[in-house]
Amino acid sequence: MAERTDTVRELAIRRTRIPTSVALSVSAALCWCALPAHSDPLPNDYPTTARVDFVQDCIGRHGGKLEDLYKCSCVIDRLAEKLSYDDYVEASTFAHYSTLPGEGGGIFRDPDRAKERAKLYRTLEANAYKACGLPPPGSGGK
Repeated sequence: MAERTDTVRELAIRRTRIPTSVALSVSAALCWCALPAHSDPLPNDYPTTARVDFVQDCIGRHGGKLEDLYKCSCVIDRLAEKLSYDDYVEASTFAHYSTLPGEGGGIFRDPDRAKERAKLYRTLEANAYKACGLPPPGSGGK
């Protein structure tokens, strides 16, 4: 009886065993498919903290409703499609600080580059808010 059990077990093992050539082919195909995902970083990938800061600020400006989480995430994703992270930092800085009064605010509002970058950011931001179903900043709508 033990001899028969061993034979049945051996047959079951042989039947379920994948031939080495098939296993190697499948492994190679999986590795080949996985390589591009790890070797190509996402275009205009922003640091997580920058995305979180933007989304938290956006939610706060729209009444603090958690339901706006996805809409605000949509906005930063749209901005990331149009601006590299460095360009985003520069343009948003000019846009946010261009309203500072006096001489200190002059460096953010007076140079031509500052005006151009602030205008670009405000335009992209307004378009992103509209596309994501939120009123743009400064529109007064909540």
